[in-house]
Order: sequence, then C-alpha cells, then structure tokens
Amino acid sequence: MRPEDALEVVFRPYVTEKTFDMIERQNKLVFLVERNASKKAIRSAIETLYDVKVHSVNTAITLIGKKAYVRLSPESSASDLASKLGLV
Repeated sequence: MRPEDALEVVFRPYVTEKTFDMIERQNKLVFLVERNASKKAIRSAIETLYDVKVHSVNTAITLIGKKAYVRLSPESSASDLASKLGLV
C-alpha cells in the first residue's frame, strides 16, 4: 500500500486512559479509521505508515467514528510506537 493511500485509511491515534492501559498491558494501540475500511486495509496501512508488524486488528463503530484496536506482534512494541507518535 502506498503511504498516500494509507493516510486515507488511518486518520489519527485515539488516546484515553483506557488506551494507555492497553498500550502497556496488551501491546495494543487504538486508531480512528475510515468507516468503510476493512481490517486488511487497516493492517496494511498501519504496517506501511509506522513500519511495525501487526498481529491482529479488531474494529468497533462508535459515535465518534470507527475505531481500530491494533495489536502489534511481539517484535514490535506499542509503547515505542506511542512515544514516536508523541502520545507518551
């Protein structure tokens, strides 16, 4: 996936106290994504944009939009990525 296409799928990280706990305990990050994006497209976009390996993607549609719960593989650290993104 090209970086331009990936930016159309993934909007921004979603940060709350609950998501900070997910970063530390479950190696997960939460992103707001395009409502029509598939899990495969989200996975590819995250791997392209942030140069990490994704283990799994779960999604939920909420009032603020579609959230993607992205669990990174053990060789990729969610806390390292969060610090690169300026979340921590």
